[in-house]
Amino acid sequence: MDQFFFSGSSNSKLDEKNRFVLPQQMRFGLVEEGRLEFFIGLGLGGCLCIYKRSEIQKIVKKFQGKQHISQYQKFFTLFFSTLHESTCDKVGRVSLPNHLKQAVNIKKEIVIAGVLNKIELWSKESYDKNLSNLLLGKDTELDLAKMTEDAFSLLNEVDGTVTEN
Repeated sequence: MDQFFFSGSSNSKLDEKNRFVLPQQMRFGLVEEGRLEFFIGLGLGGCLCIYKRSEIQKIVKKFQGKQHISQYQKFFTLFFSTLHESTCDKVGRVSLPNHLKQAVNIKKEIVIAGVLNKIELWSKESYDKNLSNLLLGKDTELDLAKMTEDAFSLLNEVDGTVTEN
């Protein structure tokens, strides 16, 4: 059986109640044990992330052993205090909590991007700007060729060690 992963992107607009429609294929990918339940939380780089329940359980299990280490305390407080359990209504709408919407400066339009084991929610402005800067080479921190090379080199890793083909 092939391992499921999220991919693709689509645009959506928030309605007056801060709801957006999650694409059907992504909704199907969130279903576990016959239930469509997931968590919305802060992501990297200025986005929000939708995590399957099983992914959050993996994260919690890994983090629990580190919860009393001071260097992680602020992150854990921020991450878990803003994590929001959610589901979709009958037409696939998801309510976006106002504090999360404000945290990543989402106004009306969003980009919903499938990224491996999670779904990222970006303000359309941020997503378009990041993509344009990356493709045009205007982002001095990100070089598309280098990022691609680094990411594909992960395919040669065995237990954290890069092997040659």
